[in-house]
Amino acid sequence: MKIPTLQGTIKRRILVNYSAEPTIIQKLLPKNFRPKLHNGKAIAGICLIRLEHIRPKFAPELLGISSENAAHRIAVLWEENEETREGVYIPRRDTSSFINATVGGTLFPGEHNRADFDIKESNGEIHFAMESKDNTVMVELDGKISDSFPKTSVFSDVDEASRFFETGSLGYSAASDARHLDGIVLETKEWKVDALELSFVRSSFYADESIFPSGSNEFDHALIMRDIEHEWHSAPNFDLT
Repeated sequence: MKIPTLQGTIKRRILVNYSAEPTIIQKLLPKNFRPKLHNGKAIAGICLIRLEHIRPKFAPELLGISSENAAHRIAVLWEENEETREGVYIPRRDTSSFINATVGGTLFPGEHNRADFDIKESNGEIHFAMESKDNTVMVELDGKISDSFPKTSVFSDVDEASRFFETGSLGYSAASDARHLDGIVLETKEWKVDALELSFVRSSFYADESIFPSGSNEFDHALIMRDIEHEWHSAPNFDLT
């Protein structure tokens, strides 16, 4: 799938990250992928992102669209042309945008489900809630931007976590056509993250013990990015046949 380069602003991007047993995560991955590990743990999570002024490159800003989005994602490695590549596998995407849901998987990589979002922000604090319209996925959190980082994390500090995720710009999304994954690359004009200290977090996916038996995963940390200019570039589909 070849799309024109798109540009816009990441108004807010929250990465809610979990550490998990690699054997459990491997069961969730398509063939040829394996979990990217950090200190022996697989890293999975949810990207909660508000996009603004998304439009073809060089088009005027007033033609852009804005949306709230959620992507469940897993850090992965794979072999390609005798080299180890890295990126993220995205088993599910949800969006507030009718346009994203309509053209996702056709004119734009990544099939999207519709969802309702409830977000409140004030003085560095945020309440975020999302529930998919098919009642399959729910995410809720309360947090604030902070200088502290969880001592229980598998990462030593926010800088180490930032470096881990900065290299995962290539994403492959699940498609209803089980023969391929949709590919897309996120290119940011700068990369700057802060720790987001959560007082509450719940994900229906990561709390599902039919997927993650008790003790096989746990919340690790959260990061936040704001006001980042970026571009989306097309990447070749990943062939699963």
